[in-house]
Amino acid sequence: MAKKEATIPLLPLRGLLVYPTMVLHLDVGREKSVQALETAMMDDHMIFLATQKDISIDEPGEDDVYRVGTYTKIKQMLKLPNGTIRVLVEGLERGEIRSFQEENDTLTVSIQTLEENADKDVESEALMRTLLEYFEQYIKLSKKVSAETFASVADIDEPGRVADLVASHLPLKLKEKQEVLETIDVKERLHKVISMINNEKEVLNLEKKIGQRVKRSMERTQKEYYLREQMKAIQKELGDKEGKTGEISSLSDKIEDAGMPEEIKAAALKELDRYEKVPSSSAESAVIRNYIDWLLALPWTASTEDRLDLRVAEKILNDDHHGLEKVKERVLEYLAVQKLTNSLKGPILCLAGPPGVGKTSLARSIAKSLNRNFVRISLGGVRDESEIRGHRRTYVGAMPGRIIQGMKKAGSVNPVFLLDEIDKMSSDFRGDPSSALLEVLDPEQNHTFSDHYIEETYDLSNVMFVATANNLATIPGPLRDRMEIITIAGYTELEKIQIAKDHLLPKQLEAHGLKKANLQVKETALQNVVRYYTREAGVRGMERQLAAICRKAAKKIVSEEKKKIIITDKNLQEYLGKTIFRYGQAEVEDQIGVATGLAYTTVGGDTLSIEVSLSPGKGKLILTGKLGDVMKESAQAAFSFIRSNSKSLNIDSDFHEKHDIHIHVPEGAVPKDGPSAGITMATALISALTGKPVRKEVGMTGEITLRGRVLPIGGLKEKSLSAHRAGLKKIILPRENEKDLEDIPESVRNDLTFVLVSTIEEVLMHALTGEMK
Repeated sequence: MAKKEATIPLLPLRGLLVYPTMVLHLDVGREKSVQALETAMMDDHMIFLATQKDISIDEPGEDDVYRVGTYTKIKQMLKLPNGTIRVLVEGLERGEIRSFQEENDTLTVSIQTLEENADKDVESEALMRTLLEYFEQYIKLSKKVSAETFASVADIDEPGRVADLVASHLPLKLKEKQEVLETIDVKERLHKVISMINNEKEVLNLEKKIGQRVKRSMERTQKEYYLREQMKAIQKELGDKEGKTGEISSLSDKIEDAGMPEEIKAAALKELDRYEKVPSSSAESAVIRNYIDWLLALPWTASTEDRLDLRVAEKILNDDHHGLEKVKERVLEYLAVQKLTNSLKGPILCLAGPPGVGKTSLARSIAKSLNRNFVRISLGGVRDESEIRGHRRTYVGAMPGRIIQGMKKAGSVNPVFLLDEIDKMSSDFRGDPSSALLEVLDPEQNHTFSDHYIEETYDLSNVMFVATANNLATIPGPLRDRMEIITIAGYTELEKIQIAKDHLLPKQLEAHGLKKANLQVKETALQNVVRYYTREAGVRGMERQLAAICRKAAKKIVSEEKKKIIITDKNLQEYLGKTIFRYGQAEVEDQIGVATGLAYTTVGGDTLSIEVSLSPGKGKLILTGKLGDVMKESAQAAFSFIRSNSKSLNIDSDFHEKHDIHIHVPEGAVPKDGPSAGITMATALISALTGKPVRKEVGMTGEITLRGRVLPIGGLKEKSLSAHRAGLKKIILPRENEKDLEDIPESVRNDLTFVLVSTIEEVLMHALTGEMK
């Protein structure tokens, strides 16, 4: 029997625990552990075994081992060739560490043995029998512990020892085994081990049920496969065409009749052969069937016959849209060439212009005039390349891209295919969809378009692609290069009135349940709607105002029982409220230091008022109004030109030393940029410095150089329409833009005076009141 108290070497154990009365082999390799063994062998062969809390620690200290361990005797020690020592130990009693000491690289501990109550009563006997019964049941379920082990445990008559041995054979976590070791009270230990073995039994029962369920499932699958094969054999003998055999035959006939090219037909039949061999219950079966369905759904040869009658096509275009002569002319040219050649690769048109000018509806009218099917996809916000080219079939839920989906929807190989909002695509880590469109829109490549899902090539060369965009600047250069850009600048006042009479008003009357007999809108009222309630390039705002008139009229007809309402310029405010915009001159009177410029934006042209004020200072130039870098540089160029030419402009040469100059473009919350405000800024600056007012009816556009030359600009048609909307009478523009005047509608040209200039001196001559000396 061990001493009550003793000081002996400590051997920390990693991932292992020894109970009293247990005899087992240990392999020891750590230097301190070997030293502890040698110290014990020189003394009385006694050593204390305590388990480490964390097995990853190589040199455990006082806080790294459990306090309760086993007082053990070394029975045998053998040095192995690899340097480790194998020892045979026998656990004697539980012990608790009281203190640690380290002497000569050996960790020794003062321990006190923990004596358990060995008295055996009825309760402990009952607990022991219960434990043995559970242990026997566990062995039958587990089959990892031999029957001989149970027999040797059942022969023991000491309840505490039985609990220890059973715990040592259970697959418990180290922490749980340590809890058993630390439980000194025998009855409590028996209760604890019974609870643990009961949990293990439940786990084993559950594992057994899961195993049986899996086995049954496998047997059922094998049985179904066997029965299915039998059914196929029976169907073959009977000549029965029902079931999958009949389905395969039907699909084969459809593939033969689909008109596919030979290589695609061969691929489809190969997939059909795979489909026949794969069991219906397999996930692969659904993937193959879906792929075959897509191949069958695509048009391979089906086409519509083009209507090549130019007069009929022209009438349809004119009935659907007022104005837009250039676009209509381009479509008629296409028809004429096709009529002469009988074959023409589909052109790629890009209708560019502000919102509301009818780009999308024009594409629909093109399809109608050609007698082709029409399909539209929106590319706004698309940022995934697979939206264009599709997903590979290896992915779950894979689908073809939007181009192939659109062709399936069209049902013919030569539809009019609208790519809406092509300027609003973006790119991220999923790829660049605009680059994927390069293959679609290149006539030299799109006859062999490859979709990731379909995998086989598809001919898009007969498709007439039409794209729409608001802002050409955001379309990548290579993509823009593949398209023929047709700019739709916007509508004149007369065109808007005509569109309202022919299209918008009848549409709104029908939408609001009204008839022409109920509501009449005079032309003067429509003119006032255009002038005072909208300021836009398109007609969407006007359509909203007409809808408001129809709503108010509907309410009056229902509530006041009026049979007919006539809207004139006199009573228009009753229906639309106070006017929103001022029509007429951009400025009410000639003003010093204020010039009106013309700007081009993605929503059409607009007028831009530029103000200059002088204040005492030292020549500081202040620019406000949320201007971009280009406009800031234009202001600097204008300022430098005035400084270098102050004498010829009759301006004090030292003006920059006496004044601070503030240039402001109103509506400061709206970003403004562009290379066409140079002469406007220069004119406003010179007006402020000379005290000569700028004519109120004059608008101008053009860039200025440091030598005073006026450079050409773009977007003249849009700018002219905005000047016309604002009620300006004279436009000053660069002489090099004379060639662009023919693009401006005749009604606008008749109302405006265009002044062509080459130098800033010419600008000032027409812009300022009084003569320049």
